[in-house]
Amino acid sequence: MGMRTRDWDPGPFARIAAAGVAVACADYRLSGEAHFPAPVDDLRAVLRWLGLRAAELDLDMERTVVWGESAGGHLASLLALTQHTGPAPVAAVIWYGPADLTTARGPYDPRSSTTPEALLLGGAPAARPDRAREASPLAHAHPGAPAFLLVHGEEDSMVACSHSRDLAARLDELSAPVHLRTVPGADHGWHGLPSATVEDVFEQSLRFTRRHTRRGASDR
Repeated sequence: MGMRTRDWDPGPFARIAAAGVAVACADYRLSGEAHFPAPVDDLRAVLRWLGLRAAELDLDMERTVVWGESAGGHLASLLALTQHTGPAPVAAVIWYGPADLTTARGPYDPRSSTTPEALLLGGAPAARPDRAREASPLAHAHPGAPAFLLVHGEEDSMVACSHSRDLAARLDELSAPVHLRTVPGADHGWHGLPSATVEDVFEQSLRFTRRHTRRGASDR
């Protein structure tokens, strides 16, 4: 949840739980183990597993929020936008997540076969345009999308801020609920930010999460 949160005590997951929100931290197969869509399939399996044990764990799966950063933000976005069966998320908190694997942005070149995106897809995105599009949250935006909070550093040197800007613009165009916050001076993982700003980003994200996990909360 951002390199600048790793030394917090208590940590971010404990702080979310202390705010009254149940936390499940999901693992998934990495690109060295399996290619897309395996990681998203793993996360769908996590939601199904939690749904089957909701009564045992005292969970309300109708109020699920997904929260992820970077690669995890990419997968959380896909889960939020494509989970059409079973327990679907009501909201998503996405920190500096890739949204479009089809277009060159910043340091990312879809013609390269050595990028993390290429490793995820099993080849250069430009050589696998259909799969690259399928793996792009931007391509799955729809009017019924859950509420999104997108937070991205304006100086991100790994995932260009335009990913979040374009996803926010597309969701807004579709009248889907979305809020975009771009953070001046912030690089990937919140490098370059003072602790107070990282804290503010986290608290905003937690408020958004609590608002959408309240019983009877509206996405709009």
